[in-house]
Amino acid sequence: MKVALLSGSVYGTAEEVARHAGQLLENEGFETFYKPRASLDELLTAAPQALLAVTSTTGMGELPDNLMPLYSQLRDLLPAALRGLPGAVIGLGDASYGDTFCGGGEQVRELFAELGVNEVQDMLRLDASESVTPETDAEPWLVEFSRRLRKP
Repeated sequence: MKVALLSGSVYGTAEEVARHAGQLLENEGFETFYKPRASLDELLTAAPQALLAVTSTTGMGELPDNLMPLYSQLRDLLPAALRGLPGAVIGLGDASYGDTFCGGGEQVRELFAELGVNEVQDMLRLDASESVTPETDAEPWLVEFSRRLRKP
C-alpha cells in the first residue's frame, strides 16, 4: 500500500515528523510518497492508497503557508481519486493558544471529510508546550495507524 504524506510546517517540525512517519511506515512495509511542497498533480500521479497529513498551526489556527496551495487545490477540485481512501492527521500546536490549538490539523480533517477520505484514526494532537520530541511522541500512534491500514 502506498501512503502519501502531506505536511504543513512553519519552522520545519511538522516536516521532520512527516519524514519520521514515512520512515516508520516504510519499516512496516508500506511504500510512501513524500514531497514537502507537492502539487496536486504530483500527489495524484503518485496514486496513493492512503493519506497521512502532518501539519502545524500558525496565526489564529491557520495552516502554514507551504501547505495552502495544495490545500486550496484539493478543496476547490475535490479529486475523485482520493474519495474513499483511508487517512488520518497529526496536528502540531501549542495548547497555550486555547481554542486554536491544532487548528491547522482540524482544517485538514475537515478537508479530508469533504474529500470523502475515511478517517481510520482520531487526529493525534502534539503539544509543543509539553514535548520537545514530537517525532518520537508520534511513534505509538503511527504503529496503530499502520495496523489500521492493514485491516481489510
